[in-house]
Amino acid sequence: MFIVSSYTLAVVLCFITMLCWGSWANTQKIAARSWRFELFYWDYVIGILLFSLIFGFTFGSTGSVGMGFAESIKQASTSSIINPIIGGIIFNLSNILLVAAISVAGMAIAFPVGVGICMVLGVLINYMATPKGDPTLLFMGVGIVVVAIILDALAYKKHAISEKKTSTKGIVLSVLAGFLMAWFFRFVASAIATDPANTAAGLSEAGKLTPYAAFFFFVIGIVISNFLFNTYLMKKPIEGTPVNFRQYFDGNFRSHLSGIIGGMIWALGTSLSLLAANKAGYAISFGLGQGATMIGAFWGVFIWKEFKGASKPVNTLLAFMFLLFTAGLALIIMAGNN
Repeated sequence: MFIVSSYTLAVVLCFITMLCWGSWANTQKIAARSWRFELFYWDYVIGILLFSLIFGFTFGSTGSVGMGFAESIKQASTSSIINPIIGGIIFNLSNILLVAAISVAGMAIAFPVGVGICMVLGVLINYMATPKGDPTLLFMGVGIVVVAIILDALAYKKHAISEKKTSTKGIVLSVLAGFLMAWFFRFVASAIATDPANTAAGLSEAGKLTPYAAFFFFVIGIVISNFLFNTYLMKKPIEGTPVNFRQYFDGNFRSHLSGIIGGMIWALGTSLSLLAANKAGYAISFGLGQGATMIGAFWGVFIWKEFKGASKPVNTLLAFMFLLFTAGLALIIMAGNN
């Protein structure tokens, strides 16, 4: 299987993760013109499942280093199967709330607030479990990102008031999504061998998984829980009227393809984050990936024009938000190289 052999490569993969996590929601925005997010989400999950299998049977099964994808699944212990599945269930609930927040409030608020909170709490959780990197630089970077999140929320609130919109529901959904999302990575990480390269030689923990196999079981948790969470939302939507499965099957090719591509983009980012964690540490890998908040805000502000016509104070807050996010991410990178 392919593994990450250097910190530099790990950082590069984390930046790709950042781009993927911050960009997949554009596919929802494209589909949303005629497609409810509850229907979009079924295709999104299908895309994640397809990618986990493709990635596992290609990069996870080639080369002479470590254990192959199928072999890792066969020898998995019960806890190594259950923990990623639990992580998938937690993630799916949080992500559905995030997608709902995007639908209500737009990417410029849902990503910085929801994923930003996820970053802060997630870095703390993962660092406590597996300390790696300079804690001073790491938490200084996280602290600066917190300030950036607050500035973004203030900008959104000021703009919402000027546009006579209600911002409360979007912010509440984003906060709930961020709090829940902070926990999923730790459940997946707990099932991965400390040194995946040595799994084939029996030198790692018995029953532990390669990152590819752990990601697959994580996806199984997403798929299973989606039948509960998303079916409920179809009947009791956060906004709008109920939708049904007939409407899903009546969707056009473009709508279905948008969701599948969105899921595959997100899955690529998550897989690379798990691979990078072997060299960067789970706290730093997770934290850098959550720079997606800045990418999501960028799309919302500059591409989707969610702050079109904003006042000068709002634009000033947004400018400082982007600067602080950049500074915070730089410190997190430095933390892993010390």
